[in-house]
Amino acid sequence: MHTLVIDTSYGSTVGIVGHEPISESDSRTHVERLQADIAAAFRHASAGPHDLERIIVGTGPAPFTGLRAGIVTAQALAFATGAIIIPQDDLTPNAALMHAAHRHDPRLRDVLDYNAISRFTGRDIGVTLALNDARRKQLYFTLTMDHDGLETPTVLIDMDIDRPDAIADRVQDALDELRERHPQHAITLDIIGHGARKYADAWQSLDAQNILDTSPLDLGASGMELFAHTAIRHNQATDPAGIEPLYLRRPDVSVPNPLKHVLGHAPTKGNAA
Repeated sequence: MHTLVIDTSYGSTVGIVGHEPISESDSRTHVERLQADIAAAFRHASAGPHDLERIIVGTGPAPFTGLRAGIVTAQALAFATGAIIIPQDDLTPNAALMHAAHRHDPRLRDVLDYNAISRFTGRDIGVTLALNDARRKQLYFTLTMDHDGLETPTVLIDMDIDRPDAIADRVQDALDELRERHPQHAITLDIIGHGARKYADAWQSLDAQNILDTSPLDLGASGMELFAHTAIRHNQATDPAGIEPLYLRRPDVSVPNPLKHVLGHAPTKGNAA
């Protein structure tokens, strides 16, 4: 039995765990390509839809249209095949990737430069600012902390959306508070996710150890395996109809205003001649 990953939070990535994923970086066409890419992923794994055991679907945070397309596709496959469906936000795996990188996880050795990433010691506290590009000069983000040996990172700032400079101020406040509470520990900051390099000027005051403009789903089969492992470990299977996308911002579409009278006044009264 197989696990299918579908994520449309940044372009699209689909694939069967254990095989190379198929990615579309052009957000203008990835929705149209989604069905064909899923079919290709099954062919690469010599599998079919009814060989699925589970579907892991990315729930964002991300912009409206593409995210909705990926979730609806995953829901339809789950209903049609009976596979269980597991939702996974797209920021937690970014933090998990940094967590694994600092432990020099051998599964990621071929896709990450461990010469540039220090290994955690028992006295380190690693803080990760995980990002996804929200466009409009904004970023989705969350801030987490982990110690060596800690199974689940501690959330310092819940998922939110903000401007890069405002995010930097909020992260600095959290780091200052953390250093006051743990003066005996070395505290390091890593920044990871789409948009990290785009807004690098905003992070200069934070003295980040690493700034990686990537996510697990950019790192081929090993990264997709980490994404799936994070979902299975931290989330429960749910009713397909219960999957909710994380937008964190109102959609661009809106209900139009009522139409105005063409003549700008009430109809003429009185009897017709």
